[in-house]
Amino acid sequence: MISIAIINGPNLNLLGIREPDIYGTQNFENYLEQLRTKFSEVDIIFFQSNIEGEILNYIQQCYASKINGIILNAAAYTHTSIAIADSLSAVQIPCIEVHISNVLAREMYRKESKISEKCIGSISGLGLMGYQLAIEYLLEHLKN
Repeated sequence: MISIAIINGPNLNLLGIREPDIYGTQNFENYLEQLRTKFSEVDIIFFQSNIEGEILNYIQQCYASKINGIILNAAAYTHTSIAIADSLSAVQIPCIEVHISNVLAREMYRKESKISEKCIGSISGLGLMGYQLAIEYLLEHLKN
């Protein structure tokens, strides 16, 4: 069975209540159940942390656990964390960067990603559907 880890960064535990005009009104736990139903042939593992070091440790744990792919929404750490980028380089697990909002249409500081160059692709601005699209792409990528 293919294993895909979804890793969400800071404040994404507040989906459903955090700025609903930007992030929508659905919480991630409900959406995760929809993903697991839709992709029942995939072991979808979920991790969320507001702490950068915990995200680094989890990415390294993905390597030790032989996870096949990562979907990473590093949230604000996207724009600041060289450490997360370095951890993605170190583990060499195919990773898709996902952002719920269109980060390029937001504040200037959100236009730069420290992790994009370490990922095989990026999805931004498609809401929670970005996670589904990332899974679909990873499944195709892992077949090859």
